Amino acid sequence: MTRIVLIALTLLTGSAGMAEAQSRHPRSPITAALNAGTTGLGAEVQLSLGPVFVVRGGIDTLGYDFDQSYSDVDYSGRFDFDTVSGFVDLHPFLNGFLISGGIYVGDRTINLNGQPTTPVEIGGATFTPAQVGTLSGRIKLSDTAPFVGVGYDDSFYREGRWGVRGMVGVAWSQQPEVGLSSSGGTLSNDPIFRARLEQEARDIQEDAKDKALFPVVQLGVTARF
Repeated sequence: MTRIVLIALTLLTGSAGMAEAQSRHPRSPITAALNAGTTGLGAEVQLSLGPVFVVRGGIDTLGYDFDQSYSDVDYSGRFDFDTVSGFVDLHPFLNGFLISGGIYVGDRTINLNGQPTTPVEIGGATFTPAQVGTLSGRIKLSDTAPFVGVGYDDSFYREGRWGVRGMVGVAWSQQPEVGLSSSGGTLSNDPIFRARLEQEARDIQEDAKDKALFPVVQLGVTARF
C-alpha cells in the first residue's frame, strides 16, 4: 500500500510540474513556415483555431525558363508565378494529417519568344522566316486559382519549436488567354498575316488548356513562436 501511495504522489507531483512548466512557457497558436516546391519559394504564417482547424496565409514566387513547341514554331518561354494565398486546414484526426482548401491570387504568366529559321505554318498558312520575323506570345492564366490538397504539418501537435510540413494538391484556373504578335518581319504589319496570328493564338490557347491545372507539391519547415 505504501508503494502505491508513493507512486501516486510521484505521478501527481510530475503532472503538477508539467502544468507549471506549461504555464510558464505557454504554447503559441502561431507558427511561421518556409516552403519550396512547384509554386517556388514561399513563406507562410499559420494560426491555430483549436485542435482541428488552422488558417494560413502566405506568399510564393517562382520563375523558370523552358522550351515549348506550338504548331511548327519552337519557342523559348518563361513562367512567372507571383502570388499571395490563403487556406483553411482541417486536421480530422487531431494529428499532423490535414485536408486543405484555399486560393492563390496574383500574376501567373507564361511569356514566349520564337524566331523561325525555316518556313513555318501559322494559322493554317505557310510563311518564310523573313516574312514572320520574331514572334512574341503571352499565355495569361487567371489571377485567382482555387486549391485543394492533403498534407502533413505537425506544427501544433508536437512539444518542440521546430516542425515539418508537406503538401500535395492542385490549383486550377479558367482557360488561359493567349496573345501573339510579330516584329521585324516583312509581313508583321500585314492585316492578313495578323489575322493568321490571331488564329494561331486561338490554336495555342487550345493546346495550352492543360496549363489551367497546376500541380502543387511543397515541402517545408515550421517554427513556433
